Amino acid sequence: MAGLAHTSMRFIKPLSSPTPDTARVVRHLIAGILTILCGLLPSAGPARARLVQADLARVAAAPLPGARVPLDLAVTDARTEQASTLGQALGGRAVLLLPVDYTCGNVCDPMLSMAADALAATGLSADDYAWVLVGIDPRDDAASARRMLDETLGDRAAGIRPLIVSDAALARLTAALGYNAVYDAGTDSFAHPAAAMLLTGDGRVARVLSPLAMTGRDLRLALTEAGEGQVGGLVDRLALLCYGYDAARGLYTPLIERILTVAAIATILSIALLILVLIRRTRLRTH
Repeated sequence: MAGLAHTSMRFIKPLSSPTPDTARVVRHLIAGILTILCGLLPSAGPARARLVQADLARVAAAPLPGARVPLDLAVTDARTEQASTLGQALGGRAVLLLPVDYTCGNVCDPMLSMAADALAATGLSADDYAWVLVGIDPRDDAASARRMLDETLGDRAAGIRPLIVSDAALARLTAALGYNAVYDAGTDSFAHPAAAMLLTGDGRVARVLSPLAMTGRDLRLALTEAGEGQVGGLVDRLALLCYGYDAARGLYTPLIERILTVAAIATILSIALLILVLIRRTRLRTH
């Protein structure tokens, strides 16, 4: 047995000893991985108030047939901070209207990015359509809207009209759209539909789309039809939530769970690759 143990130890002898700097970097990276993984888990401490299943069931985008946005609605352009009407912001063109929370920490950023990619893939020019955002949290100011666009889209945000509306104006708009969001005081966030409204030039709701599932080809066709005044078949209910944690089941919602899983895997693989590179460089320097 002693001989076997001695033989085994020879096989697990390290090829080379890492330098103190490399060892310190590896320890920091491992600590970072553990921090990331812990951050993906629900807190084990006292739970804050969360929305229950009955609340989440009310969250949906379900416009009635013939739904039309109020063109005289008072809005403020977050870029210029000039007041105008929704009709002036739409400009009589086909419009992709995306209600967002300008300080959202869940799916709003990916929604914007994927919608921008789909619009770019349509091959249409900025004269063919308008892209309008409406803030669903009246507490968010123009600076919050500009910050979100800069951090999420950068130069790709050039043609977007981010709008700020009052409580009363927001209630009027969401009622017209059949759009319902629920505020969660425990997390200071909104559970809201991940939905985009496609409008005709006169403000009628032509289609309800998911910004997370749009393709350039389909969006081009939908914008072209909306530009011609055609109204497509509206979905009965679009209830894909932009809401990170489902307290009714004690789990992350499937969409958030997939995003977190992919992000965690990509992060861990990147860090593992960096560790291997550092170890390889250390070994090369010692030879």
